[in-house]
Amino acid sequence: MTILSRRDLLTLGTAALAGAAVGPSFSSAEIVEPEKPTPFRYSLNFGTLLGFNLSIEEEIDVAADAGYDAIEPWTRKLDEFQRKGGRLGDLRKRIEDRNLAVAGACAFFVWASDDEQARSKGIEQMKREMDWLREIGGTRIAATASGVTNRRMDDFKVLGERYRTILDIGEEFGVVPQLEIWGAVPTMNCLADVTAIAVHSGHPKAELLLDVYHLYRGGSSFDSLALLNGAAMSCFHMNDYPAGPPRERAADKDRVYPGDGVAPLAMILKTLRGNGFKGFLSFEVFNPDYWATKDPLAVAKTGLVKMKAVE
Repeated sequence: MTILSRRDLLTLGTAALAGAAVGPSFSSAEIVEPEKPTPFRYSLNFGTLLGFNLSIEEEIDVAADAGYDAIEPWTRKLDEFQRKGGRLGDLRKRIEDRNLAVAGACAFFVWASDDEQARSKGIEQMKREMDWLREIGGTRIAATASGVTNRRMDDFKVLGERYRTILDIGEEFGVVPQLEIWGAVPTMNCLADVTAIAVHSGHPKAELLLDVYHLYRGGSSFDSLALLNGAAMSCFHMNDYPAGPPRERAADKDRVYPGDGVAPLAMILKTLRGNGFKGFLSFEVFNPDYWATKDPLAVAKTGLVKMKAVE
């Protein structure tokens, strides 16, 4: 056995410390670059085009020509299309030929009402619309406060059970109903409401459909978005709002292009990205000044450019 002298030990110790300070060496091939953030995908909500009175085929073409990745049609337009003799299979082909996805659909069926008859009728409507959506390649549909906008409902356990009912039905169709926030109505008007309902549903596919304007209008804190799991959302409505009128008097018509108002959009998007959100940012405004331009393509293009500018 080799016996080391005190001098040998001191020499070895000094060398070891030097090595620790310098650390291991890597070749340039072994250096891992930081992962770049996944870019958002962009959708056009066809509510933005309502005032132009286009057909759904024209709306699809506007979205594609403007450079969007996806669309959010309104189910009432799908109904109108079929009533005029259109076939949903042909519409799906048009969507696919224009390289668009279907991010979701805006719908207004009644599901949360205490009126059992109204709720039953609304659910039958939902089933029809889920079927239409499935035919055009969609897998998400909005579940709004439609039918319960005249009074406050805050029994979230009951609302959660009703939400679970439509989630279970949605599984049969392969379509997820998303809880959509409406800031100007008494129920489901804030982040706390829709989150409580989703939690009480106890369903693994529960999703929220949030909106910059509606979060503001209902008095939700944008900081509270940090509490959410971004993976439990597949679409987020993008818009902005001006400093006036006061929040309590703001209306849909007051929405403006992203970046043209005072919403903390950069912070919102940073939070969503940090939460793991990988869904669609969907441009949705109802601004009569934009409709007055009579140029739907310019409005759609401007919305996309401005969404990307605040990312």
